[in-house]
Amino acid sequence: MSVTTRGVVYVHSAPSALCPHVEWAVGGVLSVPAALSWTPQPAAAGAYRAELSWQAGVGTAASLASALRGWTHLRFEITEEPTAVSEGARYCYTEQLGLFHAVTGLHGDLLIPEDRLRSAALRAALGEVRLDHEL
Repeated sequence: MSVTTRGVVYVHSAPSALCPHVEWAVGGVLSVPAALSWTPQPAAAGAYRAELSWQAGVGTAASLASALRGWTHLRFEITEEPTAVSEGARYCYTEQLGLFHAVTGLHGDLLIPEDRLRSAALRAALGEVRLDHEL
């Protein structure tokens, strides 16, 4: 039996020519047609934004992020709520920064793994970075 969760795909900006391809990719992962309601993105001329709530199996956010990552001129964020058997997730992507993933807690807060904190503290102690910048 698979566990169902829910989440949201936030497309922060996409050029108009890319919008139908985003819908096809999202629909392919969700196995249902995805008709997003696109609105102009005021922060980027010629770009559009949309969001879509989804309900599917645990791990769907990762599949959606994999389907959309690497696309030129696309910025998105995908969330997946935690369940009794899984942690939540947040994926963020920009072409310049690449894909970011974080585990989320029950209330949507980002959980930073212990090894990442230890690495930041060590690099700060060695003078490579400022700890407040790393955190």
